[in-house]
Amino acid sequence: MEFRILHQSHSSQARICKIRTLHGEFTTPVFIPVGTQGTVKAVCSRDLEELGVEILLVNTYHLYLRPGHSVIKEIGGIHSFMGWNGPVLSDSGGFQIYSLADLAEIGEEGVKFRSHIDGSIHLLTPEKAVEIQEALGADIIMCLDHCIPYTSQYDKVARSVEITTKWALRSIKRKMKNGQALFGIIQGGTFWELRERSITDLLKLDFDGYAIGGLCVGEEDKAREEIVKATALTLPKDRPIYLMGIGRPDEIVDAVSYGVDMFDCVLPTRNARNGTLFTWEGKINIRNARYREDQHPIEEDCSCYTCSRYSRAYLRHLFNTKELLAYRLSTIHNLSFFCRFMQRLREAIKMDKLDQFRNTVLKIFG
Repeated sequence: MEFRILHQSHSSQARICKIRTLHGEFTTPVFIPVGTQGTVKAVCSRDLEELGVEILLVNTYHLYLRPGHSVIKEIGGIHSFMGWNGPVLSDSGGFQIYSLADLAEIGEEGVKFRSHIDGSIHLLTPEKAVEIQEALGADIIMCLDHCIPYTSQYDKVARSVEITTKWALRSIKRKMKNGQALFGIIQGGTFWELRERSITDLLKLDFDGYAIGGLCVGEEDKAREEIVKATALTLPKDRPIYLMGIGRPDEIVDAVSYGVDMFDCVLPTRNARNGTLFTWEGKINIRNARYREDQHPIEEDCSCYTCSRYSRAYLRHLFNTKELLAYRLSTIHNLSFFCRFMQRLREAIKMDKLDQFRNTVLKIFG
């Protein structure tokens, strides 16, 4: 993986970077759509290409269970499997294990869990997580980490940091020299002392990039922002910084100003399937009666396929009649909005107008 800084802001830590992978390059700051099971829900790879999406995320846990990493490897890897030619980032499955805590048991060796599909028992170790991601053929892969609830006490969080570091070392030892980039994941809850310890431990292992994990799990916004800021400012500037699971526009802008480069979240696609659409005048609920006879597109200056062909009235009709097309059209628009949002964010950095852009975003979404 090649990482280059193209432009550094003079008034903040914000920057524009280029990351080159085995399957092409992408520009940061970047928002990564989530394709959990090898698909971004409701849209196809051609839709994503036409929107200008440069990188996708897939989920190790889910693809391991169905259809199985060996199946995907046999077919030619995740790119061939899902018909996507651009870069792919795969997560390690750590967050999914956290979200299915009632079905999992964590120990030094790894995570023993019961499949939510058929109840079968599996053991996911750091080595196994790397093996699965290597079989998938993702361009950027993640270490298995130990994510715990934000309400956990200090001692328990300290233990999760210790386990995460041990697993990170085992991941590095297992990884093959095959061109895939490996990122370490920083844990520590909302305890800065533990976050700092996690950073110190992981920097010694010299990863290709660093991810900020264990956030957006219920903690207060202020606590999350403080941790993101302190962590991003502490990490080295010659590696990409990835903030996992964050997707609110106002949070993205703030994190970018601290030096964060990469983001992923289900927010735009999940909101789309619920009828909540993003515009530069704020979010709208297309199901509302006020749109029953509205002949305007979702957003006047949006050139996405949905806005160029269909009216708000039609979208509302599709949702109210439970037509599947509603999900595709709304998802296309929301992803289009996030692509345009990130483009405007990069332009603001380049023009040294990030503060003005932030104030605009806060007025709309804050």
